[in-house]
Amino acid sequence: MSVHKMSPRDIRRLGLEALAEALGPVGMARFLQQFETGAGDYTEERKAWLDDMDVEAIVEKIK
Repeated sequence: MSVHKMSPRDIRRLGLEALAEALGPVGMARFLQQFETGAGDYTEERKAWLDDMDVEAIVEKIK
């Protein structure tokens, strides 16, 4: 069956099976951990960090 006709659930299942076969269960887990989305709202946090800074202040921090 073509992946274009598969549901997202089926693609995920086949992908996980392929990873487990190629890497083993521990390797699969380590691979998947690389794509953890994390937590928080980066946009809001960045705004809080940079809200009172202008371009010149940012350049000074980089130096």
